[in-house]
Amino acid sequence: MAPPSSPPPAASADGAYLEVGNLHVHYGSIEAVKGISLKVGQGEIVTLIGANGAGKSTSVRTIAGLHKPTTGQIHLQGQEITAAGPERIVLMGISLAPEGRRIFSRMSVYENLLMGAYTKRDRRLIAEDMDRVFKLFPRLGERRAQVGGTLSGGEQQMLAIGRALMGRPKVLMLDEPSLGLAPILVETIFDIIRQINQQGTTILLVEQNAHKALQVAHRGYVLETGSIVMEGTGKQLMESPEVQKAYLGI
Repeated sequence: MAPPSSPPPAASADGAYLEVGNLHVHYGSIEAVKGISLKVGQGEIVTLIGANGAGKSTSVRTIAGLHKPTTGQIHLQGQEITAAGPERIVLMGISLAPEGRRIFSRMSVYENLLMGAYTKRDRRLIAEDMDRVFKLFPRLGERRAQVGGTLSGGEQQMLAIGRALMGRPKVLMLDEPSLGLAPILVETIFDIIRQINQQGTTILLVEQNAHKALQVAHRGYVLETGSIVMEGTGKQLMESPEVQKAYLGI
């Protein structure tokens, strides 16, 4: 399915749903993220693009509570979550489908999805969310009893996204969802990202495939060596000569 010429309108980021302010993150003496600030409005798809090592994955992992920032603030719906741990952040409404999928390879598809719902006790809600995932990813429904490690790369990516959705996130963060996938599967994944967003989920997308990311995103930020060097709508960044030369091969 061909992408639309521009994404559907979304809520403005002026009243940010998720806001990161002056975030610095170190690995020992190495500063991986150098004071970035970004906003994600409710209902938006916002993308972070940049080369390997630019700080994209570190940024979303820090938002998810997996790294502690040296300085800076992270707010969700106006509430500061900078010091919160990963479990608390999931409970507050942020889920991450990590780079490399990180599924439980010895567990079935169904069991992997249940792990995404570990914060829930209501079986009815879990069943509803499972049904939603299987509608988004029919292939997972067909393979619900199959061991995760025997799935194809594309199916494992679907499972990683589905597992993140089982927490009913307010903000879904996707870290390199197209990495290593065949072109036809890349199209499928980005079509599903659009569907998830159209169903009401706000998305923060880290993606090396800048062309596909900017096609689907309402807005984007360009990271270079830990700093934001450019921002704009997806269309503005697609038309930027600097972005075209550095990331789009034009």
